Amino acid sequence: MIAANANDIAAHANKAHREESVAVSLLRAASVLFVVSIAALLLFLFVSGISLFVTNHASPLAFLSQTGDIDSNDAVNTASGAFPMIVGSLFTTFFAIVVGGPLGLLVGVFFAELAPARIAALFKPAIEMLVGIPSVVYGFIGLQLLVPFISAHNPFGIISPGNYIAAGIVLSIMILPTVISLSEDALKVVPTALREGSLAVGATRWQTIYRVIIPAARSGLAVAIILGIARAVGETMAVQLVIGNAPNVPATLLNSGTSLTSFIVSNMGDSQGATRNSLFSMAFLLLLIAMTLILITKFALRKRA
Repeated sequence: MIAANANDIAAHANKAHREESVAVSLLRAASVLFVVSIAALLLFLFVSGISLFVTNHASPLAFLSQTGDIDSNDAVNTASGAFPMIVGSLFTTFFAIVVGGPLGLLVGVFFAELAPARIAALFKPAIEMLVGIPSVVYGFIGLQLLVPFISAHNPFGIISPGNYIAAGIVLSIMILPTVISLSEDALKVVPTALREGSLAVGATRWQTIYRVIIPAARSGLAVAIILGIARAVGETMAVQLVIGNAPNVPATLLNSGTSLTSFIVSNMGDSQGATRNSLFSMAFLLLLIAMTLILITKFALRKRA
């Protein structure tokens, strides 16, 4: 009897060990596949991005600083300077983060710490549902409502088919659901003991939020801002509809411009040669800009901590 029980225990242990080995192997394989896929994507983007300078012998300085066509050894297909697109991408992203970032954090604080439970339960699903709205819908609404309103009511009388201000406002609205949801989740996981301890020593509710809860949730709030930056800098369709798609640096923020994403999607159709390589260079540059903005944000938040 004892021997039979021992055999059963050994059999169960061996089965559990085999199942664990299979699970670990699957997890390792998935991790390796993920790393290899990302590395292959980055390598392809890097090789394609430098082809403009290696194969077509275009000047990197001209690519980054000029407007319009730049010189290359391709007599048929022209390569475009990226300066107007860089300006457009940086401004619209900066506008979205400066406006939508703090607003999203404030709304997240309200829902996590101040709003009655019934109100928070009512509005949270609605906010999360906004994430699922296609970006082209945001852009179409901005094109039909926001762009005409700005053209009709700006003090300079500038009328344009799109502008930087409209693109920045649309992006600010688009990143709000992401920033609100993530910041609220980050604040809610702060231990209740920290709140109770702060209130017990005489701090007000606002002092507890500002001096205890927000610093404790700093890492989660940083993730909310970083994902907001990633959403803003990579947005394509909404920006393309409301920015005007003029490949130059506008005289004012009320004139039409363009961004890296909108220029790429507008010209990617049958592009060949230097034209195609310049678009890949812009895509690689967009990746570098996004990584730089994210690193700057993480460094700034770490320094404040």
